[in-house]
Amino acid sequence: MISGVILAAGSSSRLGRPKQLLELDGRPILEHVLEAAEASGTLGELVLVLGHAADEIEALVRLPGNARIVRNAEFELGQSTSLRVGLWACDPASEAAVILLGDQPRISPAAIRAVADGFARTGHTIVRARYRDGPGHPVLVAREEWESVLDIRGDTGARDLITARPEWVHEVGIDADRPWDVDTWADYERLVGERRPEPG
Repeated sequence: MISGVILAAGSSSRLGRPKQLLELDGRPILEHVLEAAEASGTLGELVLVLGHAADEIEALVRLPGNARIVRNAEFELGQSTSLRVGLWACDPASEAAVILLGDQPRISPAAIRAVADGFARTGHTIVRARYRDGPGHPVLVAREEWESVLDIRGDTGARDLITARPEWVHEVGIDADRPWDVDTWADYERLVGERRPEPG
């Protein structure tokens, strides 16, 4: 089984309100990420990591049937803590986890399938999406690499693991531009004005 870990515990300090709940196409941004993960058809479970404003987010975001929430009490120490919480909450039968960011609502089911398929084909312990404009999420990390996450600190995640283990990384090509993060109001306004891509 492959798990999905959605990192959505941040404080949205540059926005001044939970970005996970900003509306896009009539639904919260975070809900788009969860829907893409469910629609990929490749993830046996979804582990959503919340921290800041967890009660508010949990009350307003619809979860797919195979999703559950875990809370990161140390979210203020950075994304690395959420990555650890999410991985250790995965089912013991999980062989790998696909890491997704809760502020990338245009992540596609096809990209999620591509990294999962790359893992199945190659057996590489880290599989990363490479878009037309460079590498990005999702990133798959096999269980045998999860112990390495214990050494990551601060507001970083899979990127540091990739830097430390370049020989284990396999990249899969995605014929699209990288999905945008929503960190500022300008990011959000640009996203709202963007033409929605075809589903897939």
